Amino acid sequence: MEPAPAYGVLNLDAVDAIPVAGVRWKPIRRTLGIEAFGINAYTADFGEHVVEEHDETGGGAGGHEEVYAVLAGRAKFTVAGDEIDAGPGTLVFVRDPGVRRSAVAAADGTTVLALGGTPGEAFRPSPWESSFAAEPLVRAGDYDGGIALMLEVLERYPENSSALYNLGCFEALAGRTDQAIEHLKRAAALDPKAAAWAEGDTDLDSLRERPDFPF
Repeated sequence: MEPAPAYGVLNLDAVDAIPVAGVRWKPIRRTLGIEAFGINAYTADFGEHVVEEHDETGGGAGGHEEVYAVLAGRAKFTVAGDEIDAGPGTLVFVRDPGVRRSAVAAADGTTVLALGGTPGEAFRPSPWESSFAAEPLVRAGDYDGGIALMLEVLERYPENSSALYNLGCFEALAGRTDQAIEHLKRAAALDPKAAAWAEGDTDLDSLRERPDFPF
């Protein structure tokens, strides 16, 4: 195996933005192969979410402390119900993983850099990263590529309900119905919220008439 290069240089404009979960995600960590900490960027135009509303305790989250740095444009953050007007150079630090946070672009071309990690623990990528990376592959018809990414994250998080659910969705789209049912059953057993995820999810339409469909 070739050793990893000693350093890397990346222009953010060269990283294709992936539209997923209502935002446009630039996968910096995966692109550079960073293993020590989480770092990604998000871009949006006026009125769009640049950081989706979330906390760091959900099924796909890593339980991280996070800091958001506004690189360009302007963002209106809402953190724990407080509103923060953040221009270029502003850092917003969210220490508590349970706090809800989001940001909406207040100018076209807004770019926010997000960094995160868990105090006192070796870094592990959050499960959502693989789901975000797999989504465009699956939508483009590369089911094998998307499913491989989800199987990879399940090696790290074998009991993660969000990863199991997303894998089941991708397998259903690929026609791998038996595997999909198996993974959806595991997701349902681990997290009651999986039933709400499945409501109206067209990815699962091919499974709904099966007697073993778990929702």
